[in-house]
Amino acid sequence: MVNQKITCIILLVLSTLAILACLVINFEAWIVYAVAIFGIPTWVLSLGLLTMAKAKPEDVEERVKEPFTGY
Repeated sequence: MVNQKITCIILLVLSTLAILACLVINFEAWIVYAVAIFGIPTWVLSLGLLTMAKAKPEDVEERVKEPFTGY
């Protein structure tokens, strides 16, 4: 779980930097398209995984007994 959290944080930072770079710097069109196709979905996915990884205080003990099942 810690490995997944670190990976999500790294992907979130990299995709944020790529999106901001495309907004500020005048890149070629294919670079902007590549960031739009890969960077934006990666940002949304990593943010969603980080949000889902946080346990509510009442669910902490249950998650220790039974790991995350996807719901």
